[in-house]
Amino acid sequence: MQHTRTPVYRLTTDCVWNSFRTSGKRHLLLTGSRNSGKTTLLLSLFPSPLPGITTWAEPGKAVYLKENQTGETAQVGRFEEALPGTENRMQPLPQGFLTLGIAALKRCAEGHSEWVSIDEIGYLESGCPAYCDAIRSLMEHKRLIAAVRKENLPFLSELRSRADVFQVDLDAPFGTMGCVIMASGLGQRFGGNKLMANFKGKPLLQWILDATEGIFARRVVVTRHQAVEALCQRQEIPVICHRLPYRSDTVRLGLQAIMQDVDGCLFCLGDQPLLRRDTVASLALSAAQEPDAIWRAAWESTAGSPVLFPKWAFPELLALPKGAGGGFVVKKHPERVRFLPVQSSGELLDVDRPADLERLQRQ
Repeated sequence: MQHTRTPVYRLTTDCVWNSFRTSGKRHLLLTGSRNSGKTTLLLSLFPSPLPGITTWAEPGKAVYLKENQTGETAQVGRFEEALPGTENRMQPLPQGFLTLGIAALKRCAEGHSEWVSIDEIGYLESGCPAYCDAIRSLMEHKRLIAAVRKENLPFLSELRSRADVFQVDLDAPFGTMGCVIMASGLGQRFGGNKLMANFKGKPLLQWILDATEGIFARRVVVTRHQAVEALCQRQEIPVICHRLPYRSDTVRLGLQAIMQDVDGCLFCLGDQPLLRRDTVASLALSAAQEPDAIWRAAWESTAGSPVLFPKWAFPELLALPKGAGGGFVVKKHPERVRFLPVQSSGELLDVDRPADLERLQRQ
């Protein structure tokens, strides 16, 4: 059976909204380098136009500010060929911010919409202190979604570092996370190697391989099955094949293989075929925002796998008692655990017996 590799994951609205809502933050900022997709993501998160401001440019000529609701525009930048460098060669024209910009933000603050959009905030905006103050004031009255240029300027850094802001960096939305796929079960209750059993046309394990593809800086499968090892090798997925007896061995072997290069590690079971790729990405995105927490998938009041552990937990995971899994560390630190809701209860279901596989086939 030939398998086509899943492409690199691109942020979806489901992923961003799930992580943002779970965070409890008030504002949502999208940042990244030029052409990273900030505006595209902003528009997909709010398909209906929001009150606010849009900045648009005539390349090599000028930059304009437009109020979304009225369509009124004002020039805020003029291209100056004599300026040094290859970027930011627009000469700021503060008058546009001082007249239309500030007045538009005030109208947004006094309006009925819960959310206001600014696309984008960059070096021209940060150079007008009164306009910056208007943005600060707006954020006290409304929830702001904004595309923010990834530049090391005081006002932009201030916005990105606010405690009430959830920031999505489109250049590296998941930080540097690792993933260990636990595929070492003996399958005694199943009657054999369940991970290679057919599930909707693919080996059961393949669903988890696809769900975790293109999200993590490092990924490894830990197994004791030669068929699983061969499946991973055909897809050039790093795999460790071992004969050690305990779940703690699987955790240790996987973590040791990737821990030098990551700031957190997601542990996935190999037999959860309904786990969505967006859920995996949401866990990684949430961990990038709140890196000291243990992140766990949950359906309503039921917690399950996968679980993402931060770097401070690595020594405890490496020293698990024989036979213990990551749940041992979770129980030691309940105050550090955060729960990310999944879309359906089926995402958390695993396969122990053939009847489980048949039940999931019907979902």
